[in-house]
Amino acid sequence: MMDEIIRDIRTDLRLAMNGVVSSSMRDKGMDYKMNFGVDVPRIKGIAQKYEASTALAEQIWKLDVREMKILATMLYPVDQFTQSKADEWIDEIVNQEIREHICLNLLQNLPYANVLVEKWSADADESIRLTGYWLLVRLMLIKSDLVQSINLRQVIEKALLDVHSDNGLLSKAALNVLKQIIRRDEKLSEEIMTQIADFSTSENIMLKEIYDNLQFEFTIRS
Repeated sequence: MMDEIIRDIRTDLRLAMNGVVSSSMRDKGMDYKMNFGVDVPRIKGIAQKYEASTALAEQIWKLDVREMKILATMLYPVDQFTQSKADEWIDEIVNQEIREHICLNLLQNLPYANVLVEKWSADADESIRLTGYWLLVRLMLIKSDLVQSINLRQVIEKALLDVHSDNGLLSKAALNVLKQIIRRDEKLSEEIMTQIADFSTSENIMLKEIYDNLQFEFTIRS
């Protein structure tokens, strides 16, 4: 039965396949064993044809197929997605696209998302911290009440280090976290600006740009 469902999904994907998009993604370094190049609205349409299922989601997540991984984040029942499963999947995120989809479609809806943010944003692994930052940004964007129970000062401490990382994705995610906090919390925004005050006169172009970005956010919220 499960194999039949997966065959049906593959058929749906082949019918919606876009070779030009698939090729473009490969050129941008988004490598998968299989990439049908199906756009997200069509993937959502395909997901609506199938019943949410832990077994199905776990099986298609294991496949190195772009659309299958995205579908897995849409078809996994939120109330059955455990913390241990979250930790397992976080280690298996293959690129930024999948990271964004798992945060949007699954992680931000979890009742313990705040616990994941605190744990992941403090992790020694850059990829895990990156996901922790993205998840926090998603929670703030949807105005989740869970944000109130997150130790934001702990996150800020890490983000202020990662914001000038050589890892471009990590740096961008850390900057986004700091921007979102500045927009939403007057006291923390002042603390952040105090901690990066030296950036304003730095000869390092990157640090100066970070300061200018955050100063802009601070100015418009004031």
